[in-house]
Amino acid sequence: MSSPKQFQEKCAAVFRPELRSRILSHTSKALIAATSILLASTAAFAAAQAPAPAPAASDRITNPVAEFAGIDKITGRIITFDVYIDETVQFGALQVTPRVCYSRPDTEQPKTDSFVEVDEITLDRKIRRIFTGWMFAESPGLNAVEHAVYDVWLKGCKQKSDVPPPTAAKADTAKPKSQAAKPKAAAQPADAGSEPADAAPEPDDTTDTN
Repeated sequence: MSSPKQFQEKCAAVFRPELRSRILSHTSKALIAATSILLASTAAFAAAQAPAPAPAASDRITNPVAEFAGIDKITGRIITFDVYIDETVQFGALQVTPRVCYSRPDTEQPKTDSFVEVDEITLDRKIRRIFTGWMFAESPGLNAVEHAVYDVWLKGCKQKSDVPPPTAAKADTAKPKSQAAKPKAAAQPADAGSEPADAAPEPDDTTDTN
């Protein structure tokens, strides 16, 4: 067995400055390695738990037709009507004009909205703006039109409609006018041809005198 003095010398040797620096250097290296592993695992876990990125604004679909529903509070009648973008349709005393109509693909959560302008025709035949803003098909009461007699809200957006587009309607109304103009143009040569017939007897008068 070693004496107490020898034991103290061994302890003093263990805690010499040069030995302490070696022990601390090994310990610090082990701590740094453990910390690096912990940070790497934490970053991997956070990346796995991160939610999927939200779809970009370009993923929304621009539609040429907005579908509205309107109610007459006096009669209780509800009417559904389609309006092309930048066109105006009158419902009762209201004029509805959609400026844009956006929807989302079928693979995404439904979100249909339209920027709409609504004007009222007053009793003295004046037009005043009563609504300008976004309407949401999924939340029709969120931003609704406030009127004493009529209510209008967005139902959805469409790529096609049974209602002909405004350009086609204008072309249809212009067709009868062009057809009615054709007989007038054909009648002009007939009038011109009648003038030589009136002048035809002149050679007969000369033959009688001879």
